[in-house]
Amino acid sequence: MRIGTAHQTYAQAESLLDSNVQRFMLAAFFILLAAFPYLASDYWIYLACLVGINIISVTGLNILTGFTGLVSLGHAAFMAVGAYTVALMEKHIGSPFVFNLIVAGGVAALIGMFVGIPSLRVKGLYLAVATIAAAIILHFVFAQWAFVGRTGGMNVTPAKLFGLELTRYWQVYWLIIPVAALAILAAANLFRTRIGRAFIAIRDRDISAEVLGIPLLRYKLLSFAISSFYAGVAGGLWAYMQRTVTPESFPLETSIFLLAAVIIGGMGSILGGILGAIFMTLVPDMLKIAVSWLTPVFPNAPALLAPVRTIVFGGLIIGFLLFEPKGLAEIWRRVRRFFHLWPFRK
Repeated sequence: MRIGTAHQTYAQAESLLDSNVQRFMLAAFFILLAAFPYLASDYWIYLACLVGINIISVTGLNILTGFTGLVSLGHAAFMAVGAYTVALMEKHIGSPFVFNLIVAGGVAALIGMFVGIPSLRVKGLYLAVATIAAAIILHFVFAQWAFVGRTGGMNVTPAKLFGLELTRYWQVYWLIIPVAALAILAAANLFRTRIGRAFIAIRDRDISAEVLGIPLLRYKLLSFAISSFYAGVAGGLWAYMQRTVTPESFPLETSIFLLAAVIIGGMGSILGGILGAIFMTLVPDMLKIAVSWLTPVFPNAPALLAPVRTIVFGGLIIGFLLFEPKGLAEIWRRVRRFFHLWPFRK
């Protein structure tokens, strides 16, 4: 039974992983990720890529909503900004994909800072409505302006690595997963810095934070910028994977989907954002597969049970909100505590 961790140095106290078991599990997980493209079919690799993109985007939204306390329902619009930026960079400049992704995140961050200006005067539902209005304006730009293809959208040239075009899902997988890992590592370290702690202080009590000398507008805009940067990078990766970007690629439902992932995973938790993105991405497909197993017995099962699948998915979300408002991250913490105390726990 593990009863605690004794840190002997400052380096040990500041490390992200404080036990050999955690390091072993993380190493095993990375080995599994490396072997996954060689073991799985294209369908599962596609889902893994989608999970990686959603993890990046949800982590960004969690920084804004979970850690800073600023609600946004326009996150998908920032993903669209990143996707269109990558498409334009590939079409007109043809620069390397790494540069394109950084520019996509930078452009989304600038627009995110502009959208975040009302956050000093309004918060809660009022701020959510302001972000929806920004998303509607961006959607109008993408649907009406000629330089982004209007409603027809834009085709995206495949990313190139050492002259090789990354056209297959297993090739794009090696682009998405490392970026997702870097995004998670950066977010985890952000909240060990003065900036991250200022975000948390603003979330917990913004007036007290201002009294303590934290400039609210600067840090709120910085939170919007970081969150939008994540969304822009995620949108850029999405464009490289789907190879086509249209105004309908990032509807308002996607913003709600991302916010639901933050809530179900656990607001204010890096692990929660990861678990929420995995849950929201995979559960609908898992339910679809479960329904398909009934096809040999009931040939019309997929058509008859499709509405039931949607109801079950919605019921799971409502169940989490009612019975576990702290999300999947809290369930994971309880499981860890159980095994730490086992077999002495009654």
